[in-house]
Amino acid sequence: MNYYTKQLKELTSEQFYRIAQLRISVFVVEQNCPYQEIDTLDEIAWHIWLEDEKDNIVGYTRVINYEDYASFGRVLIAPTYRNSGLGKSLVAHTISFINEKYPNQPIVISGQAYLKMFYESFGFQAISDRYLEDNIPHIKMRKSI
Repeated sequence: MNYYTKQLKELTSEQFYRIAQLRISVFVVEQNCPYQEIDTLDEIAWHIWLEDEKDNIVGYTRVINYEDYASFGRVLIAPTYRNSGLGKSLVAHTISFINEKYPNQPIVISGQAYLKMFYESFGFQAISDRYLEDNIPHIKMRKSI
């Protein structure tokens, strides 16, 4: 398994297509969430993905730096690779990337509410009540420096 990190302008059209295809498959089709998946944040994000030995994208997230904090989202693991520890690996890798790239920034995320304990295991703390984002329960969480 190999991790890759690029900004949009560095992605090949094939890489972007494969990322978009997996994101749409998970976030639009699987989660029955008919909302705009590709958005303007993709233009400013760092795209982090994980490929298996056959060059299949099996995990993905994107990192965005704001003035006061860094954030990551669109976290996914391909269905056939779930419950294998890759989600933990991907989030740990993403946090390490943020700490290296933006060392003095806290990390704030909008995570799906059912994953609250998962993110708490990385040191995140809830900073909001549950709310709906694209009709899915979410919670805002923060990891201090």
